[in-house]
Amino acid sequence: MDPKELVDRLHWLGHDSFRLDGPVVIYFDPWKLEGKLPQADLVLISHEHHDHCSPEDVEKVSGPGTAIVANAGSKQKLPSAKAVEPGDRITVKGIEVEAVRAYNIDKFRSPGVPFHPRDAGHVGYVITVEGVRLYFAGDTDHIPEMADIDCDVALLPVSGKYVMTVEEAVDAARTLSPDIVVPMHIGAGIGSPGEGERFAQLYGGETALLTRE
Repeated sequence: MDPKELVDRLHWLGHDSFRLDGPVVIYFDPWKLEGKLPQADLVLISHEHHDHCSPEDVEKVSGPGTAIVANAGSKQKLPSAKAVEPGDRITVKGIEVEAVRAYNIDKFRSPGVPFHPRDAGHVGYVITVEGVRLYFAGDTDHIPEMADIDCDVALLPVSGKYVMTVEEAVDAARTLSPDIVVPMHIGAGIGSPGEGERFAQLYGGETALLTRE
């Protein structure tokens, strides 16, 4: 499959929430979902903060065969989830899933206390779908570990304060060098669509600005 075909199957559900349709239905950090949505084959949760790990939204798209993968800190909210740590590689529903680090370098809730500490075990994911590697970064800054991530499509936060600023996300995209970047972590009162547009202008590479569904 071509990376553009994968992006055509990708639906932005607001903030960091996405759904990928086919060959299995995958949700990333479902939150504040609206309307009737397809049942998930696989749900991936990056970390335990309420706007990323929402049991009621996971339940909304889950059925008897749904598999849930989450970082260890989300297990209290999602007891049935398969817990992963950065560096883990598993295959679920025929999809290769790699958990990668996600953390802050210089975004602090109080002096010296990051919103997303490195030792908290928060994750992003690299999944392989029909030969295309998609990187869902989760809540992170531009971290050194990105230099080791191989991806064709990158979903990157751009809103600043809790995650990368637009400029930092541009630097991250240049480190990752994917075919296509999809800006995220905007909307729901956290960042504006304008940040996605500014990213596209500054980056200059292939950017897909998805419309919220």
